[in-house]
Amino acid sequence: MTMSVPVCAELEIPLAHIRLAARTWGKPGDPPLLALHGWLDNAGSFDALAPLLDGRHVVALDLAGHGRSAHREASSWYPYVDYLDEIAGVIDFLGWDAPDLLGHSLGATLASVFAAVFPQRVNRLALIEGLGPLSQPEKGALEQLQRSMSARVGYRGGRLRVFPHMDTAIAARQQHSQLTHAAARSIVSRGTRSAGDSQAPEACVWSSDPRLMLPSPIRLSEAQVLSILAGITAPTLLVLAQPEQSYLPRAKMDARIATVADIRVVRMSGSHHLHLEKAGEVAAEIRHFLGLRAGADVSPASPEPGAPTRP
Repeated sequence: MTMSVPVCAELEIPLAHIRLAARTWGKPGDPPLLALHGWLDNAGSFDALAPLLDGRHVVALDLAGHGRSAHREASSWYPYVDYLDEIAGVIDFLGWDAPDLLGHSLGATLASVFAAVFPQRVNRLALIEGLGPLSQPEKGALEQLQRSMSARVGYRGGRLRVFPHMDTAIAARQQHSQLTHAAARSIVSRGTRSAGDSQAPEACVWSSDPRLMLPSPIRLSEAQVLSILAGITAPTLLVLAQPEQSYLPRAKMDARIATVADIRVVRMSGSHHLHLEKAGEVAAEIRHFLGLRAGADVSPASPEPGAPTRP
Protein backbone atom coordinates (compact mmCIF):
# COMPACT_ATOMS: atom_id res chain seq x y z
CA MET A 1 0.00 0.00 0.00
CA THR A 2 1.32 3.43 -0.91
CA MET A 3 2.21 5.45 2.15
CA SER A 4 0.81 8.91 2.76
CA VAL A 5 3.44 11.64 2.41
CA PRO A 6 2.70 15.33 3.11
CA VAL A 7 2.94 17.74 0.18
CA CYS A 8 6.23 19.71 -0.06
CA ALA A 9 7.79 18.03 2.94
CA GLU A 10 10.91 16.38 4.25
CA LEU A 11 10.89 12.60 4.34
CA GLU A 12 13.05 10.13 6.25
CA ILE A 13 13.56 6.67 4.74
CA PRO A 14 14.98 4.13 7.22
CA LEU A 15 16.41 1.27 5.19
CA ALA A 16 17.83 -1.81 6.89
CA HIS A 17 21.43 -0.54 6.80
CA ILE A 18 21.18 3.24 6.44
CA ARG A 19 18.91 6.23 6.97
CA LEU A 20 18.18 8.28 3.88
CA ALA A 21 16.54 11.68 3.54
CA ALA A 22 14.36 13.06 0.76
CA ARG A 23 12.33 16.08 -0.24
CA THR A 24 8.83 15.60 -1.68
CA TRP A 25 6.51 17.62 -3.87
CA GLY A 26 3.00 16.95 -5.11
CA LYS A 27 0.17 14.70 -4.02
CA PRO A 28 0.89 11.15 -2.82
CA GLY A 29 -1.97 9.87 -4.98
CA ASP A 30 -0.40 11.18 -8.18
CA PRO A 31 1.80 8.93 -10.34
CA PRO A 32 5.20 8.62 -8.62
CA LEU A 33 8.53 10.01 -9.82
CA LEU A 34 11.83 9.32 -8.03
CA ALA A 35 14.49 12.00 -8.65
CA LEU A 36 18.21 11.19 -8.27
CA HIS A 37 20.80 13.98 -8.06
CA GLY A 38 24.39 14.28 -9.24
CA TRP A 39 27.69 13.57 -7.50
CA LEU A 40 28.25 15.87 -4.49
CA ASP A 41 24.82 17.44 -5.07
CA ASN A 42 21.63 16.60 -3.16
CA ALA A 43 17.86 16.75 -3.41
CA GLY A 44 18.09 20.55 -3.41
CA SER A 45 19.23 20.41 -7.03
CA PHE A 46 15.58 19.69 -7.94
CA ASP A 47 14.17 22.69 -6.05
CA ALA A 48 13.54 24.62 -9.26
CA LEU A 49 12.37 21.73 -11.43
CA ALA A 50 10.19 19.57 -9.19
CA PRO A 51 7.49 22.20 -8.46
CA LEU A 52 6.98 22.52 -12.23
CA LEU A 53 6.08 18.83 -12.53
CA ASP A 54 2.64 19.15 -10.96
CA GLY A 55 0.66 16.03 -11.67
CA ARG A 56 3.49 13.84 -10.40
CA HIS A 57 4.34 12.91 -6.82
CA VAL A 58 8.05 13.75 -6.84
CA VAL A 59 10.40 12.31 -4.24
CA ALA A 60 13.92 13.72 -4.59
CA LEU A 61 16.37 11.51 -2.72
CA ASP A 62 19.56 12.48 -0.94
CA LEU A 63 21.83 9.61 -1.94
CA ALA A 64 23.85 7.98 0.84
CA GLY A 65 26.70 10.25 1.92
CA HIS A 66 25.01 13.32 0.42
CA GLY A 67 22.80 16.10 1.72
CA ARG A 68 20.89 15.09 4.84
CA SER A 69 21.28 11.34 4.38
CA ALA A 70 23.55 9.29 6.63
CA HIS A 71 27.08 8.30 5.64
CA ARG A 72 28.01 4.71 4.98
CA GLU A 73 29.65 2.82 7.85
CA ALA A 74 33.43 3.03 8.18
CA SER A 75 34.07 -0.27 6.40
CA SER A 76 32.01 0.74 3.34
CA TRP A 77 32.76 2.93 0.35
CA TYR A 78 30.75 4.50 -2.47
CA PRO A 79 30.91 2.46 -5.69
CA TYR A 80 27.92 3.54 -7.76
CA VAL A 81 26.47 0.02 -8.02
CA ASP A 82 25.83 0.01 -4.25
CA TYR A 83 23.28 2.76 -4.78
CA LEU A 84 21.13 0.41 -6.88
CA ASP A 85 20.10 -1.65 -3.84
CA GLU A 86 19.16 1.53 -2.02
CA ILE A 87 17.06 2.80 -4.93
CA ALA A 88 15.17 -0.50 -4.90
CA GLY A 89 14.78 -0.20 -1.12
CA VAL A 90 13.38 3.32 -1.41
CA ILE A 91 10.85 2.21 -4.03
CA ASP A 92 9.79 -0.65 -1.75
CA PHE A 93 9.55 1.65 1.27
CA LEU A 94 7.31 4.05 -0.62
CA GLY A 95 5.07 1.18 -1.73
CA TRP A 96 5.55 1.95 -5.40
CA ASP A 97 5.35 -0.57 -8.22
CA ALA A 98 7.12 0.98 -11.22
CA PRO A 99 7.69 4.73 -10.82
CA ASP A 100 9.09 7.14 -13.35
CA LEU A 101 12.80 7.82 -12.73
CA LEU A 102 14.45 11.22 -13.16
CA GLY A 103 18.22 11.48 -12.90
CA HIS A 104 20.88 14.15 -13.32
CA SER A 105 24.58 13.31 -13.92
CA LEU A 106 25.43 10.56 -11.40
CA GLY A 107 21.69 10.25 -10.85
CA ALA A 108 21.25 9.69 -14.59
CA THR A 109 23.91 6.98 -14.44
CA LEU A 110 22.05 5.29 -11.60
CA ALA A 111 18.62 5.68 -13.18
CA SER A 112 19.74 4.30 -16.54
CA VAL A 113 21.60 1.32 -15.05
CA PHE A 114 18.71 0.61 -12.66
CA ALA A 115 16.27 0.67 -15.60
CA ALA A 116 18.44 -1.85 -17.44
CA VAL A 117 18.88 -4.17 -14.46
CA PHE A 118 15.25 -3.94 -13.25
CA PRO A 119 13.18 -3.14 -16.37
CA GLN A 120 9.96 -4.23 -14.68
CA ARG A 121 10.44 -1.64 -11.92
CA VAL A 122 10.64 1.47 -14.14
CA ASN A 123 7.79 3.10 -16.04
CA ARG A 124 9.53 5.96 -17.84
CA LEU A 125 13.09 7.25 -17.69
CA ALA A 126 14.01 10.96 -17.84
CA LEU A 127 17.74 11.68 -17.90
CA ILE A 128 19.63 14.98 -17.73
CA GLU A 129 23.30 15.06 -18.68
CA GLY A 130 23.99 11.37 -18.35
CA LEU A 131 23.36 7.93 -19.85
CA GLY A 132 25.32 5.07 -18.28
CA PRO A 133 28.46 5.27 -16.13
CA LEU A 134 31.90 6.64 -16.92
CA SER A 135 34.02 4.09 -18.77
CA GLN A 136 37.69 3.56 -19.48
CA PRO A 137 39.80 1.46 -21.86
CA GLU A 138 40.47 -2.05 -20.61
CA LYS A 139 44.21 -1.41 -20.46
CA GLY A 140 43.66 1.14 -17.68
CA ALA A 141 41.89 -1.28 -15.33
CA LEU A 142 44.91 -2.18 -13.21
CA GLU A 143 46.04 1.42 -12.80
CA GLN A 144 42.53 2.47 -11.78
CA LEU A 145 42.31 -0.29 -9.17
CA GLN A 146 45.78 0.50 -7.81
CA ARG A 147 44.98 4.20 -7.53
CA SER A 148 41.71 3.48 -5.72
CA MET A 149 43.18 0.99 -3.28
CA SER A 150 46.11 3.27 -2.53
CA ALA A 151 43.70 6.09 -1.74
CA ARG A 152 41.69 3.83 0.56
CA VAL A 153 44.75 2.56 2.42
CA GLY A 154 45.97 6.11 2.90
CA TYR A 155 42.59 7.50 3.95
CA ARG A 156 42.61 8.77 7.50
CA GLY A 157 39.46 10.83 7.45
CA GLY A 158 38.92 13.98 5.45
CA ARG A 159 39.44 17.40 6.99
CA LEU A 160 36.28 19.45 6.62
CA ARG A 161 36.68 22.95 5.29
CA VAL A 162 35.03 25.46 7.60
CA PHE A 163 33.18 28.38 6.00
CA PRO A 164 32.46 31.46 8.13
CA HIS A 165 28.91 31.61 6.75
CA MET A 166 26.68 30.16 4.05
CA ASP A 167 27.49 32.76 1.40
CA THR A 168 31.17 31.78 1.55
CA ALA A 169 30.27 28.15 0.90
CA ILE A 170 28.03 29.20 -1.98
CA ALA A 171 30.87 31.20 -3.53
CA ALA A 172 33.18 28.20 -3.16
CA ARG A 173 30.67 25.97 -4.94
CA GLN A 174 30.32 28.51 -7.75
CA GLN A 175 34.09 28.44 -8.30
CA HIS A 176 33.91 24.73 -9.14
CA SER A 177 30.80 24.76 -11.35
CA GLN A 178 28.89 26.93 -13.79
CA LEU A 179 26.15 27.85 -11.33
CA THR A 180 24.41 31.10 -10.58
CA HIS A 181 24.27 32.20 -6.95
CA ALA A 182 20.61 31.13 -6.67
CA ALA A 183 21.27 27.70 -8.19
CA ALA A 184 24.30 27.11 -5.96
CA ARG A 185 22.30 28.14 -2.90
CA SER A 186 19.72 25.38 -3.57
CA ILE A 187 22.46 22.76 -3.34
CA VAL A 188 24.66 24.33 -0.65
CA SER A 189 21.84 25.09 1.79
CA ARG A 190 21.04 21.38 1.91
CA GLY A 191 24.64 20.23 1.59
CA THR A 192 26.10 21.97 4.65
CA ARG A 193 25.71 21.66 8.39
CA SER A 194 26.77 23.72 11.38
CA ALA A 195 30.46 23.62 12.17
CA GLY A 196 29.53 23.44 15.85
CA ASP A 197 31.60 26.47 16.79
CA SER A 198 29.92 28.41 19.59
CA GLN A 199 32.15 31.39 18.83
CA ALA A 200 31.04 31.44 15.19
CA PRO A 201 27.40 30.29 15.11
CA GLU A 202 27.05 30.93 11.35
CA ALA A 203 30.07 28.79 10.44
CA CYS A 204 29.29 25.69 8.39
CA VAL A 205 30.97 22.66 6.80
CA TRP A 206 30.02 20.33 3.95
CA SER A 207 27.65 17.59 5.10
CA SER A 208 28.71 15.15 2.35
CA ASP A 209 31.03 12.25 3.20
CA PRO A 210 34.66 13.10 2.28
CA ARG A 211 35.07 9.50 1.08
CA LEU A 212 32.94 10.42 -1.95
CA MET A 213 36.08 12.08 -3.32
CA LEU A 214 38.03 8.81 -3.46
CA PRO A 215 38.50 7.26 -6.93
CA SER A 216 36.31 4.37 -8.02
CA PRO A 217 38.06 0.99 -7.93
CA ILE A 218 36.63 -0.35 -11.19
CA ARG A 219 35.27 1.23 -14.34
CA LEU A 220 33.62 -0.72 -17.12
CA SER A 221 34.87 -0.66 -20.68
CA GLU A 222 32.71 1.21 -23.18
CA ALA A 223 31.64 -2.09 -24.76
CA GLN A 224 30.39 -3.28 -21.37
CA VAL A 225 28.46 -0.04 -20.85
CA LEU A 226 26.78 -0.42 -24.24
CA SER A 227 25.81 -3.99 -23.36
CA ILE A 228 24.11 -2.77 -20.17
CA LEU A 229 22.31 0.14 -21.81
CA ALA A 230 20.85 -2.21 -24.41
CA GLY A 231 18.77 -3.66 -21.56
CA ILE A 232 16.75 -0.45 -21.13
CA THR A 233 13.16 -1.05 -22.26
CA ALA A 234 11.47 1.96 -20.64
CA PRO A 235 10.62 4.93 -22.89
CA THR A 236 13.49 7.36 -22.32
CA LEU A 237 14.07 11.12 -22.57
CA LEU A 238 17.65 12.39 -22.60
CA VAL A 239 18.33 16.13 -22.21
CA LEU A 240 21.91 17.17 -22.93
CA ALA A 241 23.64 20.53 -22.58
CA GLN A 242 25.41 22.28 -25.41
CA PRO A 243 28.37 22.56 -25.57
CA GLU A 244 29.07 19.05 -24.33
CA GLN A 245 30.96 18.32 -21.13
CA SER A 246 34.41 16.82 -21.71
CA TYR A 247 33.31 13.55 -20.09
CA LEU A 248 30.18 13.38 -22.27
CA PRO A 249 31.70 13.60 -25.77
CA ARG A 250 29.26 13.69 -28.66
CA ALA A 251 30.48 10.56 -30.44
CA LYS A 252 30.40 8.43 -27.29
CA MET A 253 26.96 9.67 -26.28
CA ASP A 254 25.57 9.08 -29.78
CA ALA A 255 26.78 5.47 -29.66
CA ARG A 256 25.13 5.00 -26.27
CA ILE A 257 21.92 6.61 -27.47
CA ALA A 258 21.81 4.19 -30.40
CA THR A 259 21.64 1.20 -28.02
CA VAL A 260 18.43 2.37 -26.30
CA ALA A 261 15.36 1.09 -28.12
CA ASP A 262 12.91 3.92 -27.34
CA ILE A 263 14.61 7.27 -26.73
CA ARG A 264 14.07 10.94 -27.49
CA VAL A 265 17.07 13.25 -27.32
CA VAL A 266 16.93 17.01 -26.81
CA ARG A 267 20.01 19.21 -26.77
CA MET A 268 19.82 22.75 -25.43
CA SER A 269 22.39 25.42 -24.73
CA GLY A 270 23.38 25.68 -21.11
CA SER A 271 25.53 24.30 -18.32
CA HIS A 272 25.75 20.85 -16.76
CA HIS A 273 23.04 21.82 -14.24
CA LEU A 274 20.39 22.51 -16.86
CA HIS A 275 17.59 21.58 -14.47
CA LEU A 276 18.59 24.40 -12.14
CA GLU A 277 19.62 27.04 -14.66
CA LYS A 278 16.85 26.35 -17.23
CA ALA A 279 14.21 24.69 -15.10
CA GLY A 280 11.30 25.93 -17.21
CA GLU A 281 12.69 24.57 -20.47
CA VAL A 282 13.71 21.25 -18.96
CA ALA A 283 10.33 20.94 -17.22
CA ALA A 284 8.54 21.51 -20.53
CA GLU A 285 10.46 18.61 -22.09
CA ILE A 286 9.74 16.32 -19.15
CA ARG A 287 6.06 17.30 -18.98
CA HIS A 288 5.68 16.57 -22.69
CA PHE A 289 7.47 13.24 -22.27
CA LEU A 290 5.31 12.22 -19.30
CA GLY A 291 2.10 13.30 -20.99
CA LEU A 292 1.37 16.08 -18.50
CA ARG A 293 -0.56 19.22 -19.37
CA ALA A 294 1.75 21.73 -21.05
CA GLY A 295 3.02 24.55 -18.85
CA ALA A 296 1.80 28.08 -19.51
CA ASP A 297 5.16 29.68 -20.24
CA VAL A 298 7.43 27.18 -21.94
CA SER A 299 6.77 24.64 -24.67
CA PRO A 300 9.01 21.67 -25.42
CA ALA A 301 11.63 22.25 -28.05
CA SER A 302 12.02 20.26 -31.21
CA PRO A 303 15.00 17.91 -31.11
CA GLU A 304 18.14 19.40 -32.61
CA PRO A 305 18.35 18.65 -36.34
CA GLY A 306 20.41 15.56 -36.86
CA ALA A 307 20.26 14.49 -33.21
CA PRO A 308 19.75 10.74 -32.75
CA THR A 309 16.09 10.64 -31.79
CA ARG A 310 13.32 8.08 -31.67
CA PRO A 311 9.64 8.89 -31.08
